Amino acid sequence: MVQHYMTAFLSELPVQKFELFDVVDSEDTVLRAEERSVVHREQLMHRAVHVFVFNAAGQLYLQRRSLNKDSAPGKWVSSCSGHVDSGEDYDAAAPRELAEEIGLTVPNGLERMFKVSPCKQTGQEFVWVYRCRAEGPFMLDPEEVSDGKWIDLDELNAWIEERPRDFAWSFTYLWEKYGAL
Repeated sequence: MVQHYMTAFLSELPVQKFELFDVVDSEDTVLRAEERSVVHREQLMHRAVHVFVFNAAGQLYLQRRSLNKDSAPGKWVSSCSGHVDSGEDYDAAAPRELAEEIGLTVPNGLERMFKVSPCKQTGQEFVWVYRCRAEGPFMLDPEEVSDGKWIDLDELNAWIEERPRDFAWSFTYLWEKYGAL
């Protein structure tokens, strides 16, 4: 009987994700693997990807981060973004993150655009920015994403100018770099 209650109790506990990231040096060379919490707490350099998804009308898909996220909760960000797992490369992380966050499993024309070095705006991440095309509809992971929408680029740029705090720092930083291409 005690076993039954213990099993029921344990099944109700939240599952803790154990994530390992590669800690890298200033040349983006892997030094070692560390837990997510250590990497963020100690502000160690690590890797991430951002993907800008555009539709045929030239609109960008934005996602709003879940309020459960440990950084930039409730902020509008790239179509998809995420960490590169330990042992994974950027080109594998981008489609994985698209599938996990917005359910996009077959991105059309996924391509690398540019890479930025770690800085305050990126949370000490080397970031490869990608772009692709898709029309949706998307299946948003509620643990990661609370909302999403297509937006015209002029409207997006005006919104960023008027209310920059609606967006994560990383997004506005990377969007400005993308616009300069």
